[in-house]
Amino acid sequence: MSPQLEAIIGLEVHAQMNTKTKLFCGCDNDAFGKAPNTTVCPICMGHPGTLPVPNREAIMKAIKASLALKCTLNRKNHFDRKHYFYPDLPAGFQISQYDFPLASKGLVEYELPSTAHGGGAGDGGRRCHITRLHMENDAGKLTHRAGKTLCDYNRAGTPLMEIVTEPDLRSKEEAVAFAQELRRILIAVDASEADMFKGMMRFDASISLREKGDTKLNPRSEIKNLNSFKALERALEYEEKRLRKQWEEDKGPLKGNITVGWMDDEGKTRLLREKETADDYRYFPEPDIPPLDLPKELIVELEKDLPMLPQELKKKYLDLKLTPAEALLLVDQPALCEAFEAVYAKTKDAKRASSIVLTQLLGFLNAHGKQIAGGPDRKAIVDLVSFIEDGTISGNAAKEVLEEMVVTGKTAAAIIKEKGMQQISDTGAIETLVEQAIAKNPEAIESYKKGKAAALGAIVGWVMKESKGQANPKIVNEILQKKIGM
Repeated sequence: MSPQLEAIIGLEVHAQMNTKTKLFCGCDNDAFGKAPNTTVCPICMGHPGTLPVPNREAIMKAIKASLALKCTLNRKNHFDRKHYFYPDLPAGFQISQYDFPLASKGLVEYELPSTAHGGGAGDGGRRCHITRLHMENDAGKLTHRAGKTLCDYNRAGTPLMEIVTEPDLRSKEEAVAFAQELRRILIAVDASEADMFKGMMRFDASISLREKGDTKLNPRSEIKNLNSFKALERALEYEEKRLRKQWEEDKGPLKGNITVGWMDDEGKTRLLREKETADDYRYFPEPDIPPLDLPKELIVELEKDLPMLPQELKKKYLDLKLTPAEALLLVDQPALCEAFEAVYAKTKDAKRASSIVLTQLLGFLNAHGKQIAGGPDRKAIVDLVSFIEDGTISGNAAKEVLEEMVVTGKTAAAIIKEKGMQQISDTGAIETLVEQAIAKNPEAIESYKKGKAAALGAIVGWVMKESKGQANPKIVNEILQKKIGM
């Protein structure tokens, strides 16, 4: 009888910090879309005699991320040299942290979504402990074409946080859910944009098997450089099946740690090498950078300024009676969240704010193939809400204005003026229209007096049509009620 096996999974997550400049020099930190080898200098190219200078902004962001992950800050920490040869590592070593990292012993609480789209309340109560968070500079990028390898060093020197978990994850679903929550946290504290399309967040996943009930850790397979949640899920699924088959054939776990690469187009892993150990990297303290000694007051100040974190934010939105899907949408998209918060602050009505931002605004953005970052900013949306509240335009007209704002980028005021959409609130003008409507629709008036309340809609509709939708519906109804004496 085959033993019952369980997967033991841990992750190493590399997240690029969203600073203006690189970790140890003044080069542009945004290499995406730039011509190869144009955002480089002698420092990030590792030229002899150059001296690295730590980026204060990067250190502050790494501290905020550590605090958000409930880590213990190691106030005294230092950088180390990690030696290995890659063609895209120009200095021949990486400046990282080893025995005295920035932070350690953290915790992330996360949920498994109850549906594939995260629309339900979620399967809560999951936890993954963080072993450490340390800073390091990134290598460049290799592109393989026609049997040749091209090196682009634009990314060399960009500031990274490496976040290492304990082997607390037990399935590909848990690994993905944890990684998604981690990404939300890093974005929430503005430590990283974590844009995986731009390579700003990458995973190395380690997986091993053991018999259920056993507590020892067996040798593991480390899967390198996974750059999407889908790749993480597929790679873990494949490697778990492969290790289970190997267990059955060899009657046990791996004989030693290995490193494999994920071949996304082929949907399988490929053996790269035996897993390196710390001794292979020949760590020693970086001689050109003094140890960091973080003031306690700085840590207290940064902790005090932390924003509401995703789990807290989600609970807040659920308490406001938004659906789990709406809450998750706001938590996942900070720009959308900002727009919602601004409208909610104006209206004090969460459902109405959700309708404007998550239904109307998001619907128009999707229909016209635009991103929230390229749409109206929160001030522009609040201005539109103000025009509804002061009676300048009706709620229906506001939808047309909002779509025009998305398409053209113009302000609500400009669109209302150009299209002559100001709502008519003058009681004298509306009274005249109501009198005309009553005269033109005697059958509807008679039906209403006989108890058919829906008949009144025909009268209101006539007024709205004649006024080209600009008559204030509330005033129309008030005057109409007086005129027909009901």
